[in-house]
Amino acid sequence: DYKFTYYTPDYETKDTDILAAFRVTPQPGVPPEEAGAAVAAESSTGTWTTVWTDGLTSLDRYKGRCYHIEPVPGEETQFIAYVAYPLDLFEEGSVTNMFTSIVGNVFGFK
Repeated sequence: DYKFTYYTPDYETKDTDILAAFRVTPQPGVPPEEAGAAVAAESSTGTWTTVWTDGLTSLDRYKGRCYHIEPVPGEETQFIAYVAYPLDLFEEGSVTNMFTSIVGNVFGFK
């Protein structure tokens, strides 16, 4: 369940985190926390394929975390989801990798 893995309102951002804000419109009946968690998952480790090496990799080390949600003023069904990504998630020195990971999967969301 995305909500309990990727929505972490008690998380305190680190100096090494990459921070992003997404404007989200959850589907009817979907809480904003779940939508924010889905964004964090899809743009980080939520799309990883399960393989035998999963025991060697710490999800907690690499996952994106939706740490704050706030309503968009004047928009009843829209929210800003704040997501923190650990720097280790991205290839060192590759802005393209970072941009593709954070933006690529999320723009295809419905």
